[in-house]
Amino acid sequence: MQTVIIVIHLMLVLALIGVVLLQKSEGGGLVSSTSGFMTGRGTANALSRATALLAAGFFVTSLMLSW
Repeated sequence: MQTVIIVIHLMLVLALIGVVLLQKSEGGGLVSSTSGFMTGRGTANALSRATALLAAGFFVTSLMLSW
């Protein structure tokens, strides 16, 4: 059971890193403001929601592993 939780935890970690790197920041990032890929307010809201859900999953799996 612990191995399954660890695998899920690692998948959440990798997904969270990817989503955070895709978000637009003031200093730049992987997605620049001039690119046509993933632009608009709807994408920012979707990425913010995805980050929140992945972070919640990360906390839940962390608590499960510590328990």
